[in-house]
Amino acid sequence: MTDQERMEAKQAEMEQRIREAVVNMREQFDSCRYEGPRYGFTREEIMLPMSDGVRLSTVIYRPEGLDRYPVLIQRGCYPFQEPMYNVYGEELAARGYGYIMQTCRGVGKSEGKWLPNENERADGLDTLNWLNDQDWAESIGYFGASYLALTGWAVADAVPEKVKGMFLTVYGTDRYKSAYEKRLFRHDVLTGWSMQNAGHPVGADYLESCRFRPHAGVDKALWGGELAWYQEYIHCVNRSDAYWQGGWWKQLYDIPAKTKVPVYIVESWYDHHFGSAMNTYAALNEETKKHSWLDIGCWNHMSQECIEWGQQENLENGDVKRLLEWFDLILKEKKLPEKRIRTYVMREDRWQEQKDWPLRGEKACRLYFEKDRTLSCAAGDEKGEVSFDYDPENPCPSHGAESVLTTITEAGSLLQPEPDYRPDVVSFVSAPLEEKLEIAGSLKVHLTVKTDAEDTAFSAKICEVFPDGKTYNIRSGITTIAADMPDGKTYVPGEETQVCIDFWDIVWTVQPGSRIRIDISSSDFPQYAAHSNYAGIWADQEKTKIAHQTICTGEGSFFETGII
Repeated sequence: MTDQERMEAKQAEMEQRIREAVVNMREQFDSCRYEGPRYGFTREEIMLPMSDGVRLSTVIYRPEGLDRYPVLIQRGCYPFQEPMYNVYGEELAARGYGYIMQTCRGVGKSEGKWLPNENERADGLDTLNWLNDQDWAESIGYFGASYLALTGWAVADAVPEKVKGMFLTVYGTDRYKSAYEKRLFRHDVLTGWSMQNAGHPVGADYLESCRFRPHAGVDKALWGGELAWYQEYIHCVNRSDAYWQGGWWKQLYDIPAKTKVPVYIVESWYDHHFGSAMNTYAALNEETKKHSWLDIGCWNHMSQECIEWGQQENLENGDVKRLLEWFDLILKEKKLPEKRIRTYVMREDRWQEQKDWPLRGEKACRLYFEKDRTLSCAAGDEKGEVSFDYDPENPCPSHGAESVLTTITEAGSLLQPEPDYRPDVVSFVSAPLEEKLEIAGSLKVHLTVKTDAEDTAFSAKICEVFPDGKTYNIRSGITTIAADMPDGKTYVPGEETQVCIDFWDIVWTVQPGSRIRIDISSSDFPQYAAHSNYAGIWADQEKTKIAHQTICTGEGSFFETGII
């Protein structure tokens, strides 16, 4: 397929996705009970000048017959989603809300140069301050998902007085967490997004781009020119790097603690921003938390169902009902919300109210890796070794994942292959559970390992094996030896060392009769970049080599989680 054919295919897929989203949004609005007066609307598009004179396309919907009314506003960089924004405008105006959609600088009809993230605070504050001065704007609510939530977080700590609350979904302010896991880059999030939002058409093959080495040269070689902002992403591999500890990303990271208006955060177990969003919620100051809401459900980044093991009746995926509930309370009833946290319980198809987040299990469950590839509740006296070879040129494909966007069909709890389905995948399986196991909160896999490489990766996938033998993933994670070494030390090939694979929190009830299965490997591609097995910054590695990996079983290798 040529680059042109790929671009045309992407365009057709996007248009179909938008058509489906419009139908879905109409259905969501229709399903929300509304007994108040219904209004007609007017639609106006203006070019709103910013402080530096650059004008941004700003569409305004007004309910007819009202002189003053609450206004909901969002700002985004996806002009192709205009049909969806029109649905918001028509439906919200019919319910007595004003609605404003502004296109970010350098995108669509808006003037200026498109630089992702860099202008959202200044332009957002200019726009909100202008809206705050309009007599017809009685009060203001800010909302958006993904990048449209970023534009909200960008100004959350400095909004003018008429802004009474924000509704921000599937995004977090910890950008490092969205970019890296233990120094491994999240290709499927940021490489895919960067190709789609480069500021010019990119028709290169996505997986070829992810595999390109040295990856630092991919933009010039395949994308039509250097993207300076992407180069910064791929070279700043440590949270301590100045790129993350200064400038815009540090400012964004610090905003939740200074935010004073109530915020409704909506996330999902299988959204690629989940880890960042949970850090964002944790960073809110206690006074703001008292009046904020948090929902964690189960869908992918596009609010689509992503469970393959049965029909779910209570997912509550979709933002419209939540949006109306939140802003009707704050802007129409003019009430201050009380703290609320709800989580969807996996395998029970129900929502559960929580007192706080993150959850802390009342006790711990620990399962040890044994040399016969079982998981046991107590470590055996006899230590052992299980080995495999990892070839970066043939990484394990991501299937059943959290941190994916470009290959979004791989997000969710999906049917897994048989145990040991590849030579570089080692499966450890427990005995059937006699009682249900209620996992609540964090999960970790601690491994004692050794390798003949200077640096390498180890990945893990935690699964539930149903009584019928079918296996579905719960969580996946990855780490590198370099990231887990004590400060100032480097790994000596052949020596035993400890690594820890961290997983995002979850609430999941493993059912009686099921087994726990944990797959250990060294790759999960393209959810994460395939480690070259050389030390140093991943994006500068020009070659790869095969690594001979060993898991040391027994007391030093175990899985642990909090349970209720």
